[in-house]
Amino acid sequence: MAVDEFPIDRRVVLLSGVAMAASISLGPASLEAKGLEALRSEGQMREVSLTVNGISHSIHVDTRMTLLDALREKLSLTGSKKGCDQGQCGACTVHVDGERHLSCLTLAVAAQGHQVTTIEGLADGDRLHPMQQAFIDHDAFQCGYCTSGQIMSGVACIREGHANSDEDIREYMSGNLCRCAAYPNIVAALKQAKSEMEKG
Repeated sequence: MAVDEFPIDRRVVLLSGVAMAASISLGPASLEAKGLEALRSEGQMREVSLTVNGISHSIHVDTRMTLLDALREKLSLTGSKKGCDQGQCGACTVHVDGERHLSCLTLAVAAQGHQVTTIEGLADGDRLHPMQQAFIDHDAFQCGYCTSGQIMSGVACIREGHANSDEDIREYMSGNLCRCAAYPNIVAALKQAKSEMEKG
């Protein structure tokens, strides 16, 4: 067979080189991707002990599960809402050791060994917390979706000493968004609750 029956030009050489490089580089990468996919699909389950509203719970969670999802899906505490799921709206606010935290940005495993309080644990039996009562008295909610996060942040705001003026309240509650724009009513509710909370 004559050599000129298989003309080899620059284009053929380049295309062959590209194909060979691709086959070499794609092999390990595809194996790595398969390994990562297998890891993702299997997840890493851990048994976690969470103390929520004074009650200890032992649950199995994926190490990547957020505290919000654990509360809602594992413990059926649906008062904390999933709003933006990016830590920007405040609807998921809970207390961890008395401080406000965004549960959508907190891993469930990180809450182990800490005291978690949700909106369900704020009242004393049938007796509403002063903040809950103040929200009712001042009609500080409309659709109600953000209300649990607003209330939890409001309680923390007062405990932190940031509710001494309307301006302070607006500033330190700015991480909690209300699409219904009930902000003036929320400020009024915090002022009433502050007075009640300070009485004991």
